[in-house]
Amino acid sequence: MPDYDLLVIGAGAAGLSVAAGASQLGIRVGLIERDRMGGDCLNFGCVPSKALLAAGHAAEAARQAGRFGVRLPEPVIDWNAVRAHVQGVIAEIAPNDSEERFRALGVDVIRGEARFVARDAVEVNGRRLTARRIVIAAGTTAFVPPIPGLAEVPFWTNVSLFDLAERPSHLLILGGGPIGLEMADAFSGLGCAVTVVEALAIAGKEDPELVSGLRMALTARGIVLHEGVAVASVESGPVLVLADGRRIEGSHLLVAVGRRPSLSSLALEAGGVEVSKLGVVTDAGLRSVSNRRVFAMGDIADPRGIGPRAFTHAAGYHAGIVIKRALFRLPARVDYSALPRVTYTALELAQVGMTEAEARAAGLSISVLRWPLSENDRASAERETRGLVKLIVASGRVVGAGILAPRAGETIGVWTLAVASRVKLSKLAGLIAPYPTRSEAGKRAVGSYFAARLFSDRTRRLVRLLGWLPW
Repeated sequence: MPDYDLLVIGAGAAGLSVAAGASQLGIRVGLIERDRMGGDCLNFGCVPSKALLAAGHAAEAARQAGRFGVRLPEPVIDWNAVRAHVQGVIAEIAPNDSEERFRALGVDVIRGEARFVARDAVEVNGRRLTARRIVIAAGTTAFVPPIPGLAEVPFWTNVSLFDLAERPSHLLILGGGPIGLEMADAFSGLGCAVTVVEALAIAGKEDPELVSGLRMALTARGIVLHEGVAVASVESGPVLVLADGRRIEGSHLLVAVGRRPSLSSLALEAGGVEVSKLGVVTDAGLRSVSNRRVFAMGDIADPRGIGPRAFTHAAGYHAGIVIKRALFRLPARVDYSALPRVTYTALELAQVGMTEAEARAAGLSISVLRWPLSENDRASAERETRGLVKLIVASGRVVGAGILAPRAGETIGVWTLAVASRVKLSKLAGLIAPYPTRSEAGKRAVGSYFAARLFSDRTRRLVRLLGWLPW
């Protein structure tokens, strides 16, 4: 008999989700973790970054209160208290991911580093563990690029950033993806000078029209953006020497240029597990293409032709697929067509489905519907009219949606459902949105699709004709 029915490597968001679900179905589950329970999301990612953003946004709200006739002094940033707030949020959520909770669920939590010794076995602390099914949920770590001089200069990544003992006077950020932009927003709100250097374009995977609005919002906050230029070298200071010869000096350096799979210590070759530079190569149902006993999930799952999706909500989605396949032996496969994504800056950028460029590249005949927040009453009442709702429509259905607005992540849900369920635009036009809310902007965008037809000369003639008929 194997030691476990299901052996999970990694107690981050993905591993915890599948371990909790499987254990409650009454099977023997082992969960291996070499570091902190909760993984990157709880300790170094989603949770602390959003807590820091909340502090930055609170300070910025105090600065902007004058637009409502409320005069406040410049906020005083107590850095030790800010750090205590961030760590307090982690501590508040940590019990949900703790060893105690999972042991109470019946999971055997094993602390140590795992490495494969056979196709159905791993070794932890000299102990050989066998399993019917093994799930690799090892996550990723920050990628540090081989830039000359970088290794000789102190720098931070998302893992070390939240332990900064002092507030940076000028934070240099290498990378303009979600992590870099969110931290630029947070530290700017906390009174730091911030400079972002991005070799391509910031938020490069998102819709350029929406990113243009985000770029203006960030620069209005005083954040300096250098796009389309690489860093040639790094010098003590720290100083970033750009490829065009410019030199940018700051007090601290954050490296946020991407992630790499945490697989090097697993000895995957001994388990017959094929890997790519992106992670464990799987089929569309997250099963290893080279070892049918093994599944991969979370940031390191690389379904052929699809690639990883580094979101905590994607990890939870993966858990459902693995449980269906590994335990119930049901057909299930990843479908990212309605997977939402959010960059949590002060104007949040939320998207789901196809961007305009992706839809055109796919050969779809599309209509693009827009509604600016400058024509939304709630936005006017709150003196924040920057932003846009953008919908991509094909065959009378929404295939993509993007929102640039405060709390856009809270309003993308209805469009996620619309894309996933292929809801007809006519149904969405009948949606009753509460007034006044920013959600009305989406309804108005949908209404614009029918406006030309509704108010056409033909419709006007019909209304006049109906007016002559007896009631």
